[in-house]
Amino acid sequence: MSASSSRSDRGGEAALPGADDRLLGRLRQLSLVELDALVAGASPERRAELCEAYAGDLADALGRARARMSELVATISKGPDPLALVGAPAATRAKSGATEASGRLAVRLDERAEACRDLARLDEACALLLPRLIEVDRRR
Repeated sequence: MSASSSRSDRGGEAALPGADDRLLGRLRQLSLVELDALVAGASPERRAELCEAYAGDLADALGRARARMSELVATISKGPDPLALVGAPAATRAKSGATEASGRLAVRLDERAEACRDLARLDEACALLLPRLIEVDRRR
């Protein structure tokens, strides 16, 4: 489980421990479904039902991923630039206030990096599923 998955400062489902891991697991499970194998041997009516159910699951999971990805993008882009201090003169960076701020800024960079990693994992999982949603819609 990623560290950010268990943070309680996030709203909604993502605030629960392991919510990102459960979402990623669901996306990965859906990526294992082969549409041809799913509908093989089924009657035309049953084939339509199976395609409808799979499409619904894909759309729901991708929708949840999209919402979570929006939260992560907001987390990544919120607040001032933690590296803005780099542009300050050396004398300013050497002051005691800047030294204390550097610890907070480093924590912010760590948080942002973790959110970027979470976003990348979701991006990768969704990249596998979006073409499948289009394919199942085409077959319906």
